[in-house]
Amino acid sequence: MPICDICCEELPSEAEMRTHLLLSHTESVMACPFCSLSGVSYDELNFHISTAHIEQDCQDTNATVVDRGQKSSNDWITQSPSSTRTSNVNVKNMDKVSQASPQSPSQGNGMASLITGTSLFQGTSVSLNSSPPAAATANGAVKLVRTVQKSSNNPSKEREDGRRKSKQKRLSSPIKEGCFACPMCSLVCKDCFILQEHVELHLQDQAEGAGSEVGTSTEASSTSSGRSGVMRYECPMCSLSCLSSSSLQEHVELHLEYGSASATGHSSEDLTLARKLQEEEEQKWREDASRREAEDFKKLQKQFGLDNSGGYRKQMERNMERAVSRGQMVPAEFHRKKAEMLESLASGVDDGRSKTSGLMGALYRYYQRGASDCAHVWLCAETDHYSSSEGDKGWGCGYRNFQMLLSSLHRMEQYKLLPVSVPSIPRVQALIEEAWGQGADPQGASNFNHRLQGTRAWIGATEIYAVLTSLSVKAQIVDFHKPTGPGDTHPRLFEWVKQYFSHSASRDARLPPKIVLTTLPPIYLQHQGHSRSIVGLEQKVNGNLCLLLFDPGCAPGEMRKVLSQVTAVTMVRRMRKFPGSLKHRQYQVVAVEGLLTPEEKQSRILNSRTLCAEKIP
Repeated sequence: MPICDICCEELPSEAEMRTHLLLSHTESVMACPFCSLSGVSYDELNFHISTAHIEQDCQDTNATVVDRGQKSSNDWITQSPSSTRTSNVNVKNMDKVSQASPQSPSQGNGMASLITGTSLFQGTSVSLNSSPPAAATANGAVKLVRTVQKSSNNPSKEREDGRRKSKQKRLSSPIKEGCFACPMCSLVCKDCFILQEHVELHLQDQAEGAGSEVGTSTEASSTSSGRSGVMRYECPMCSLSCLSSSSLQEHVELHLEYGSASATGHSSEDLTLARKLQEEEEQKWREDASRREAEDFKKLQKQFGLDNSGGYRKQMERNMERAVSRGQMVPAEFHRKKAEMLESLASGVDDGRSKTSGLMGALYRYYQRGASDCAHVWLCAETDHYSSSEGDKGWGCGYRNFQMLLSSLHRMEQYKLLPVSVPSIPRVQALIEEAWGQGADPQGASNFNHRLQGTRAWIGATEIYAVLTSLSVKAQIVDFHKPTGPGDTHPRLFEWVKQYFSHSASRDARLPPKIVLTTLPPIYLQHQGHSRSIVGLEQKVNGNLCLLLFDPGCAPGEMRKVLSQVTAVTMVRRMRKFPGSLKHRQYQVVAVEGLLTPEEKQSRILNSRTLCAEKIP
């Protein structure tokens, strides 16, 4: 059964083969086999070849022919100039063409394939044996007649030739432009592995052509499968069409092998570069994090007075010098105040310039005269108010609240062992360092590098507890570590303060009076960034509770307004703090409960190494 050498289609007879050549290939896109001319009629192309390529027609027909078309081939069949193209094949003219060219003995049956300018599928280059043209038309067009001879002694040999031919068509891909040229034809490949297999097919074709020059296309067609059509398989990577799945698999494997071989070096280089870039990015991030951490640490040191910028004395001198330069203080007054400050620092006693006394008695009288909206009022024992001065402004609130607490303890008989006078801020710093030296709160001491004197370091509830313990004063720390009411409020804190004041007042009376002046010392109240002293509690008629606070930030002139009946209302209103006014995340209180025996003192100092506070809730 004849097989078309152009598209490999099997046809039942030679007549249908001729019809197939005429309809499927001759009447396809007209293109010159010697140049890039295309898109013309049959007669125009015939005239073009006879005039422009007369020398190429006379060349040796054993040369390799490369198809210039990528989709179809143009087959030229010998005709007279006056012949016209029809849909039917002129069998007589085909026979004349067959006789005009020398054929092998087996070609007398008219089974020879008459193809001129043959091009293989997908531009495959094949070396074809043909004889010089034997006749010419009247207009001078010479038709090249090439006969493709095939021989097959057995079906297995024919199948092998078919696979070899399909493989040759698959590997020869002029569509891919590259830098690998075939030394035996004009094929240019992009892949060196495909070119290598293409050249091997050239060599194999030459070796087989020497021993298989016998047989006809009729004998070859006798072993064919008799199919009327051929299924094609398209490569998903280069769109090449293959005749069988095995050929397609071999072709795709070549793609993958070449891709893996060429990508191995690039992938390792890319991986090395990616790792290098990642390491550089991580190193840069670590450096930025270290720089930000150092900057934040310096800010914290400055904020909490640990930047070695001086303590109480240096800040006082600097502020007085600034007042002199601004004209707010005369030089004589500057020298007088400086001498008084040095004398106070030398004695260790506070100079009393920021102290306001008599406040608790004034508050007691105020509530006796009015405050009709209060059901009960509890006030602590007599306590002096200490305001922040020019020497400790911005960082001395903890020290000033400790001075308020000591001023109240000095008036109580049971605490007569304490120093009679209230110490200055530098002296309070020295007392805390002495407590650390006794072993109290070692963790807190390490945070300050065991040094407070000469600094502007902030102190909190733990430092107050440590210094009270070293003075044999029994104290308790209560930590309200999270809000217990709506809106981030702390109603449990207010309830605890009420229980603190009302517990001692209700011992002797079944019904406590409306206004109670207790003998209890004030409560040290600490929160983030500031501390104050709780000196009383109001309970309104509707049951709401309100704290009364002494704030070190309030100037002495403002606090003296409590002593006047006219201005007391305004100052009491500033001292009131309802639950909605205390909305910090955490609060700590330090409450004094009595004196410690030497054994209790030593036990508390040892236990303060892992200082624990009572947590509510």
